[in-house]
Amino acid sequence: MTDVLHLISTVAMLLLSAVQLAMLLRAILSWFPMDSNRFTDFLFGITEPFIYPVRLLFEKLNWFQNLPIDISFLVTYLLLSLLTVFL
Repeated sequence: MTDVLHLISTVAMLLLSAVQLAMLLRAILSWFPMDSNRFTDFLFGITEPFIYPVRLLFEKLNWFQNLPIDISFLVTYLLLSLLTVFL
């Protein structure tokens, strides 16, 4: 039983790390003006399901509306980091 839990925890940590890497790549690519392509669409497809709920919550509460950076992106990245630490 302990081995199964360890395996599940390891797989979850790997998936969360992959999402964090995709988020980091998405952030870096956002600095460069480029048209949409398969790679950026792939990054958005992977990362947006994690970012969107936080963005929706901030919009609903009218938090961080007038800032030039996407705070929901940063908060999501930090939440994923905390979840990885707890696993």
